[in-house]
Amino acid sequence: MPDTTLLYDLSDFFKLMGDSTRIQLLWALEENEMCVGDLAALLNMTKSAVSHQLKILRSSKLVKAEKRGKNVFYALSDHHVRTILEMALEHVNE
Repeated sequence: MPDTTLLYDLSDFFKLMGDSTRIQLLWALEENEMCVGDLAALLNMTKSAVSHQLKILRSSKLVKAEKRGKNVFYALSDHHVRTILEMALEHVNE
């Protein structure tokens, strides 16, 4: 059995992934890095709502940000996030 603390962290991870808006943002970033304005337009959301969700995803280390000029571009943190999304989709499609 993993340590209890790790299991709580895992539970928190699944809570983050359990939000449909955050899943949409992660899938959008799975293809390409994007800025808040592009994500808001793609998902038909306000920039404020997108920024709020991106802040949560950044603090959980699922998304990283890179400032270029006046814009901040967001991308998935690493290949693990992409793998988790793809495996979950495969499971749901079975």
